[in-house]
Amino acid sequence: MSLTGTPFLYTAVVLTIVALILPLVLWSRMRGPKVVRVAARALMLLFAQATAVTLVFVMVNNENNLYDNWADLLGTGNHVQQAANLGKNGTGNISLKRLPKVKQAFSPAEGPGMRAAGGVEVTQLKGRVSGVNAEVYVWLPPQYREPAYRHHKFPVVELLPGYPGSAKAWFGSLHANEQLLPLMKSGRVAPFILVAPRTNLLAGVDTGCANITGTVNADTWLSVDVPKMVMDNFRAEPAPSGWAVAGYSAGAHCAVKLAVAHPDRYRAAVGMSGYNDPIGERNSLAAASPALRAENNPYLLLKAKKTPPPIALYISGESGDGYEAGTALASVAEAPTTVHVVFLPHSAGGHTMALWRPQVKSVFRWLTLEMGKNRPHARTGTTTPHGRSTAGSTHAELASGTSSRAGATRKR
Repeated sequence: MSLTGTPFLYTAVVLTIVALILPLVLWSRMRGPKVVRVAARALMLLFAQATAVTLVFVMVNNENNLYDNWADLLGTGNHVQQAANLGKNGTGNISLKRLPKVKQAFSPAEGPGMRAAGGVEVTQLKGRVSGVNAEVYVWLPPQYREPAYRHHKFPVVELLPGYPGSAKAWFGSLHANEQLLPLMKSGRVAPFILVAPRTNLLAGVDTGCANITGTVNADTWLSVDVPKMVMDNFRAEPAPSGWAVAGYSAGAHCAVKLAVAHPDRYRAAVGMSGYNDPIGERNSLAAASPALRAENNPYLLLKAKKTPPPIALYISGESGDGYEAGTALASVAEAPTTVHVVFLPHSAGGHTMALWRPQVKSVFRWLTLEMGKNRPHARTGTTTPHGRSTAGSTHAELASGTSSRAGATRKR
């Protein structure tokens, strides 16, 4: 039975109801020795508690798309076949243009939100460069199948969830496809192809979207293999001008890092409630050593660039949860790099889907401008005073990579 399926939810509801009725009916009717009656009543109470906890978990999981299947929940899933040393560019010096096209088999995706707004498709992709074998979800804009657009190529946005998080979350929890469909039909948002690859590749840890030889090549999976698959199977615009990446929480960190590290692959990035230092996620493999932290810190990467990359960054967050990361990036960005920082009040929803869901429309309006001809050239920020960063690490510490692992408590 699927972890996120309707049958499991209904089963949890029925068992919870049964668990509530049993004590009401049997409590005073128990017969036999006292020890047997006490044990039976204790079991009924435990059963009631267990079913209640299970029902709450199922509802929270379905709402937030934290775990996609039983393997993710139990920590038994492993989607890495190999993790060779691919060098600094993450390609292992493989000529991607010479790789033959591979046609993927797609099928309708299952789960909450997957059938809405024309439906989401899914394929199992074997990354030829990264060594990752995992699912990728694709949603096509309404214009894609219209005869007038049969020769048209479409811009692409990769969508990354937090940790733990399912690749389905942008569709099932944030309802991105449902929110954007009418805006794309009316022309207020560009007709983007939405691509959501799995980021939970190893059991019990966040890859940090990093390449770590012998462990995982998550960066290459997201920035090389997934885009190659999309280009092979859909009428997608070429990189970097037609490509962007967006994420929330740990996915926000990944999105910004990928764009800063690979301006030849992405034109823009969106980070909602993210962080710069990988230690912002306590289970991140990219925080395992000072060297890895520096290599995967977009603030340090951007600061060290001899030539500012032609990318646009949209960073939103509350004080202590994403805002400082954005202002740090803005402080070191030089043209043609632009950084748009959006300050969100603490009353806006916290580190939850309630905060990120309402931002989807404004984020894609911004992407429409940045990926089009009306691109703003001046970076913007806010005048709100800097607050304290997450878990007691200051703005400067998170920016420079000197915050402690003990202070890193965000997990989503």
